[in-house]
Amino acid sequence: MKIDILTLFPEMFEPLKSSILGRALEKNLFELNLIDIREFSLDKHKKVDDYIFGGGDGMLMTPQPLYDAIMSVKTDDSHVIYMSPKGNVLTQSRVKNISDQYNHLIIVCGHYEGIDQRIIDLCVDEEISIGDYVLTGGELPAMVLVDSVLRYVPQVLGSETSMVDESFSDGMLEYPQYTRPRVFMGMEVPEVLISGNHAEIAKWKEKQKLSETQKHRPDLIKK
Repeated sequence: MKIDILTLFPEMFEPLKSSILGRALEKNLFELNLIDIREFSLDKHKKVDDYIFGGGDGMLMTPQPLYDAIMSVKTDDSHVIYMSPKGNVLTQSRVKNISDQYNHLIIVCGHYEGIDQRIIDLCVDEEISIGDYVLTGGELPAMVLVDSVLRYVPQVLGSETSMVDESFSDGMLEYPQYTRPRVFMGMEVPEVLISGNHAEIAKWKEKQKLSETQKHRPDLIKK
């Protein structure tokens, strides 16, 4: 998968080059390009924002630099995503669909009060939000999207079965998990997990998934 991230602050994306994704990047399991929108500005001072027509607080990103930045990497196979609080809230099912459907993502990170609507109308295929709140820019949401999508790229996680029992993989939250020691601070690992009875362990996990979902996310049960 190829990912082009358009941003005013490329330096913010260093975390994507570390840990699991960093190792996958070194193995060329995906391609990541950070594109500085400011470099496409025709203004001699590299200005990329201006006042908002009709009034309002703050500044808006101007269309020319963004348009030229997008066009510099866009192909017939590209899927352009704008990270926006107005977009559809990201879910695990949407993450998987994006990973399955597209080989080239162009992710646009807005700043200030956002971007000119004409860029959305002309270039953007999808607007995505990571939650019902507002951040100072689209860089952190872009990192969330990239991290979640790349986990579905073959070999990135090392194990193709590691996502099977995760939260949201089947619409419910994950069951509690334990490791050594068997007793910690007087609290013991549930006996069934060390019984060796795989059928009973499977039943326990399903029961716990339902319990955890009812406790923390009853809205998922209603769905």
